[in-house]
Amino acid sequence: MDNQKGISRKRFLTGSLALAGIGLSSVWQRDHAYANTAQKVAEAATTNSEDSGTRLILLGTNGGPRPNPLRSSPAQVVLVNEIPYVVDCGSGVAWQLVSAGVDLTDLGYIFVTHQHSDHNLDYGNLIYQAWVSGLTTGVEAYGPPPLEQMTESFLELNEYDIETRIDDESRVPLESLIQAQEISEGGLVMEDENVSVTSALVEHPPVEPSFAFRFDTTDRSIVISGDTNYSESLIELAQGADVLVHEALYEPGVEELVANVPNGDTLYEHIVNSHTTAEDAGNVAKEAGVRTLVLSLFVPGAGSGAVSDDVWQQEAEKISTGKLSSVRT
Repeated sequence: MDNQKGISRKRFLTGSLALAGIGLSSVWQRDHAYANTAQKVAEAATTNSEDSGTRLILLGTNGGPRPNPLRSSPAQVVLVNEIPYVVDCGSGVAWQLVSAGVDLTDLGYIFVTHQHSDHNLDYGNLIYQAWVSGLTTGVEAYGPPPLEQMTESFLELNEYDIETRIDDESRVPLESLIQAQEISEGGLVMEDENVSVTSALVEHPPVEPSFAFRFDTTDRSIVISGDTNYSESLIELAQGADVLVHEALYEPGVEELVANVPNGDTLYEHIVNSHTTAEDAGNVAKEAGVRTLVLSLFVPGAGSGAVSDDVWQQEAEKISTGKLSSVRT
């Protein structure tokens, strides 16, 4: 396979550490989403994926709002019987889905963990690009306020083009397809024949409310942390899960990141108080008894303080014990 268009199985690096019992899958992707990259990452993150009706694809693993040439903005999709359940909509999420082989016209469910721009910037764009690709069925969107106002404002912003395309191309009215539902507390979010989705409030000051989501299917349980500091509620939500996708912070990199930034002390305090170190992500996984931990949403991800793959691997090896699988793409 051409290395510019994908990754081969031989580039899945597996080692072993000896301590506790959780599997640790540390995924560092240069997620330009070359062909098949996201599918390969999913195979690393969900065991026996070829025999499973449930797959996890990481569409973007960069933490923070700065564009990164090596990683895309936060987004992931849980595929259940090939139905996509998208979690977070960082910039470029539609392109990432297409690159991962997901048909945008199958879009039916979106979950937003919190209202930070790196997680919601392409919320409206994702639905819009699915619509211009031929979407004619409804999209249910779930997330904290002001999700309803965001939806209305996006439709108003693009009213001219929407109306033009309805008149000129006989498209289904876009507004009629979107059902935005705001959530403010943890609990059952939605349930259908494929999956039960529950949420928990997590701590990501000053953004409130912020959520983690759990997807339970007939063959997998997958938890996605969103942005959070060390959270007892996340530990409870993730109890016994097959996979936990958890953000990861490298504090020395943050120190370098803010060194030459105006109000750097304030930014540093925000970052370390609202995120979780890789080591503490491992502690969350152990407390929850999850089978596989996937590190994602790396902070810092770009610019000054950017952290190399080798450093992330060193941090990952502090976490635990058990089998360590790492993927470089």
